[in-house]
Amino acid sequence: MKVFLTHTAEELALYFRWAVAPLERLGEIVRNPLDRPPTTTDLIAAARDCNIVVAHRSTPGEAALFEALPNLLALLRPSVDIGTIDLPAASRNGVLVANAMATFGPSTAEMALALMLDLARNVTASALIYRQGGEPPLAMGVQLRGSTAGIIGYGTIGSCLADILLAMGMRVLVRDPYRDADTPGIAQVDLDTLLRESDFVLPLAVPTPETANMIDRRALALMKPTAFLVNCSRGALVDEAAVAAALDAGRIAGLGMDVGRGPDQRPSPALARRPGVVATPHLGGTTVQAAEPQALSAVEQVAAIVAGEMPPRAINPGDAARLRAFWDGRAG
Repeated sequence: MKVFLTHTAEELALYFRWAVAPLERLGEIVRNPLDRPPTTTDLIAAARDCNIVVAHRSTPGEAALFEALPNLLALLRPSVDIGTIDLPAASRNGVLVANAMATFGPSTAEMALALMLDLARNVTASALIYRQGGEPPLAMGVQLRGSTAGIIGYGTIGSCLADILLAMGMRVLVRDPYRDADTPGIAQVDLDTLLRESDFVLPLAVPTPETANMIDRRALALMKPTAFLVNCSRGALVDEAAVAAALDAGRIAGLGMDVGRGPDQRPSPALARRPGVVATPHLGGTTVQAAEPQALSAVEQVAAIVAGEMPPRAINPGDAARLRAFWDGRAG
């Protein structure tokens, strides 16, 4: 079994170091030879003889990949989001797609809290002035206790964050048309009410056509001019041009962003460097507690394939024709 890892050296060291040694015991490992995420063309050339591709989230699974690699049995994504994988194309070509368990909830919720505190208490702004040899001015902050947080999307991250903020004494509003927030102390409201009443607005919805650019010019106009916007989910939820205009006009107090429309879903540099913005490079799930089990999920899946078993968290097991043919051929 030959397994290709699309991770760069930095990504291997950061996200995937727990998985390399156990994968080497299961088969031959082929590493990404580039210092950047491979394009589909790069991947087709480098993984031509490989049976499994373990694809970091920055590596898309385009139709051309499944069509050009006849030996490819499975594409494994050691994260939850498979939005950049052409699942119909994989299924048409008999390639299995599998992902990892959602272990990022607490870590990403804590990242959102870190950005909220930073914005509320001018942490980064003050630290940068001190680092440059200056004396930062006194700035009136915002106390989280007693303030209102509006969470849009009560899923893995949103529910974890709601629990944290309730424990801190915040008033928590939730908007999610598909899931009831039944925790005592949470008020489930419509979107306009959430936007009008929140001191911190946190879009944590799943990125879909329905939620694309949900924080747009209209939404921003409903927010308090003293409110902060904090995005730790996906850049597609936010209309960045509208946010830039709102910052310029003083219609919102500031922006915290761990995600955006840059490479690997990082903040867009043009927005991240603006005054009133605190940005981090998609660090939400970058903790040992979140990353290690996702990396080891790929080991678990490769081990299952080697053993002739359908791996856990398979997305399209009924269409994995190549994998079944491989098992049948090996048995014969």
